[in-house]
Amino acid sequence: MSRFWSPIVDKLVPYTPGEQPRHQTFIKLNTNENPYGPSPLALEAIRSATGDGLRLYPDPLAADLRATIAATHGLDPDHVYAGNGSDEVLAHAFNAFFTGKEPVLFADITYSFYRTYCELYAIRSRRIPLAADFHCLPKDYRGSCGGVVIANPNAPTGIAMDLERIEQILKQTPDAVLIVDEAYVDFGAESAVALVPRYENLLVVQTFSKSRSLAGLRVGFAIAQPHLIEGLRRVKDSFNSYPLGRLALAGATAAWNDTAWFEKTRRLVMADRDRTADRLREQGFEVLPSSTNFLFAFHKAVPAETLLAELRARGILVRHFSQERIRNWLRISIGTSEECEALLEAMGNIVGR
Repeated sequence: MSRFWSPIVDKLVPYTPGEQPRHQTFIKLNTNENPYGPSPLALEAIRSATGDGLRLYPDPLAADLRATIAATHGLDPDHVYAGNGSDEVLAHAFNAFFTGKEPVLFADITYSFYRTYCELYAIRSRRIPLAADFHCLPKDYRGSCGGVVIANPNAPTGIAMDLERIEQILKQTPDAVLIVDEAYVDFGAESAVALVPRYENLLVVQTFSKSRSLAGLRVGFAIAQPHLIEGLRRVKDSFNSYPLGRLALAGATAAWNDTAWFEKTRRLVMADRDRTADRLREQGFEVLPSSTNFLFAFHKAVPAETLLAELRARGILVRHFSQERIRNWLRISIGTSEECEALLEAMGNIVGR
C-alpha cells in the first residue's frame, strides 16, 4: 500500500543488518558481536536496577553515564552526549550538522548506514573512492563541503587511520563538522578524542556494542565540544527525550567502570584476530590489516559467494557485500578461539578442494 507513503519513503534504501537466525544454531561470525559477553559488574548492575523503579522515566540527561565517560578523558560532562546506540547518535548528528548544506563526504567503501541517513534526511552526499589498497587518503577530502564522515577503523575493511591524517582532514575543512565513527577503535586503533579540545568541528562517536559486549542494550555516545553536544541534545529532545532506559544506563555505567574485563576481553579478541589472519593467509587468502574485531578477506581461486554458501552449509555465518569493488570479499567476525578454529578448518576444507 505504498500509495500512503510519504514521497521520501518510496526512495529509501534501508540499511540491511546482518542475519540474526532464530531457528537454527550457527557459529555467528557475521555481525561483529563480542564473543565474551558483558562485564559481570554490568550484569549485576542491570539486575539491581530491575525493580519498582522501572515505573519511572529514566534520567533524560544520562548524567551519571556522561560524567563517567567524561572523567576518563579528563573532560566535563557537557562534552559528552549519550544515546540509543551509536546508530541513533550518528543519525541525530547527520540531522543536526549536515541537513540543508553542501554535500557531505564519506568513502565509497564504508558503513552503509551513512548513505541511508543522507536519503532519510535529504542530505546531499559525495562518495570519495578509497585508494586501490582500501586506505583513506586525506587529500581526497579537500575543498568545500557540508561535512565529512570517517569510520575509523573503517568498516568493512578494518583499516585504521592515524591521528595525523585525521587532523589533516580537520584542518582542511575548518567550516564543516568531521564525524569520526569509532565503533571499533578499542581493538587496536587510536581514538580522536584527544583532539576534541583543540578542534571545534570534531565529533567522535563510540558504542558499547563491540568492545563492551552490550549490543543488546543499545548504548552509544559522542564526545565533542559543548556547542556540538548542545546541537545533538536539541535534536534528541525533538525526537525522544528518553532514549536510554534505566537498565541501559545502569549496565553501561558499570561496564565502563570495569576496565579489567574490558582489557581482558578485547585483548583476547585481538590475539585471535591476528592468529586467524595469519592462518587464512597460509590458506591462500588475502587479508587486509585489521584494527577491529573482524577480518576482511578474499581468496583468488574461490569466489566469495561460494565460500559464503559452503560455510553456511557447515553452520558458520559470515558477511558478504554485493558492492562491486568488494563483491569477492568476506567480512569475518572474530569469535572465541574455538569458533575461529572451526572457521579455519572449514575454510581449509573448502579451498583445499
